[in-house]
Amino acid sequence: MSTIKQQILAAMAAAVIITSAVFTTPASAQSQAQQYRRVTEQVRKELVTLPWYGVFDNLAYQVEGGKVILSGQVVNPTTASDAAHRVARIEGVQQVVNHIEVLPLSPFDDDIRARTYRAVFNRGGLYRYAMGANPSLHIIVKNGNVTLEGVVANKMDSQLAYMAANQVPFVFSVTNHLQVERS
Repeated sequence: MSTIKQQILAAMAAAVIITSAVFTTPASAQSQAQQYRRVTEQVRKELVTLPWYGVFDNLAYQVEGGKVILSGQVVNPTTASDAAHRVARIEGVQQVVNHIEVLPLSPFDDDIRARTYRAVFNRGGLYRYAMGANPSLHIIVKNGNVTLEGVVANKMDSQLAYMAANQVPFVFSVTNHLQVERS
């Protein structure tokens, strides 16, 4: 009789352990999802509120647990270092990997930036993408090559920006990485 009681007690203990494991796993997974969402939102906020972040810069990030990987291109070197410092201060971030490229100083590229800016944002309604503190369309110029980054409302705006940038004199190539909000 005592062996049956021991088996029943062992089975009940196993059931309690399994039940507690089943019910705690989703809660911790949910907690991790909330932590990921919170860190992701704070990283985005810190990057878009950088003082020298503008239309000629492009910043991207990836959150992997407690590690944040920064990437993109910036004109000003302090923008890259400020981004890494701000992200490192966020609660829950243990490591920051800074892969932000500082674009080379070049009067030639500066001239192309200004001319591309005027060509793109003076074209049929595209001026709205340059408005506000955080423009949704970014113009990256490196060694005479232009890359359009960001988000536009529709495919037509993406094509208009690409065609406008392609008509700027002395531009070697134009790459269109604009994402369309809706199709």
